[in-house]
Amino acid sequence: MGDRAGFADLYRRYIGLVYSTAFRVLNSRTDAEDVAQDVMFLIWEKSPLFDAAKGKPVTWILTMARNKAIDRLRSLQRRFRLQDEVESEALVEESTHDRKPADDMDATEQGALVRAAVSKLSSEQREVIEMAYFGGLTQQEIARRLGDPLGTVKARTRRGMLRLKKMLAAPR
Repeated sequence: MGDRAGFADLYRRYIGLVYSTAFRVLNSRTDAEDVAQDVMFLIWEKSPLFDAAKGKPVTWILTMARNKAIDRLRSLQRRFRLQDEVESEALVEESTHDRKPADDMDATEQGALVRAAVSKLSSEQREVIEMAYFGGLTQQEIARRLGDPLGTVKARTRRGMLRLKKMLAAPR
């Protein structure tokens, strides 16, 4: 960790630039403020990793701001998609009077098949898939929460999804 006075100076100097970079990506004041605070925390945390030979500090800072804002945008988009899916399901359920009992059985059976397939995954694969698809988290957020490397989370997700695809495609 570094010098508090130096960081305070860096904070005053760059917080506006970090915020405006995040705002351009997110177009939301509150999300941009959250991202700006996250980026400043990352700068404090990762300052020993900065290598002046690779570029200027402002480039490093703005790259982090842009990447963090894009991660937030993707996370928000996933949450909105999931919310839309839930709302669509609710509308479909409201119109069940037009459905035949056999249709309900098919949907129930499909849900049961998916739940059964997910339960057969390893605990690590099941955990990352649930966090990503039901929790709306990015792979980076999952890696941070679990304390695992990003590559590990990506590999578990991919292997889990391939295994689910294979289990659900198998003849019944």
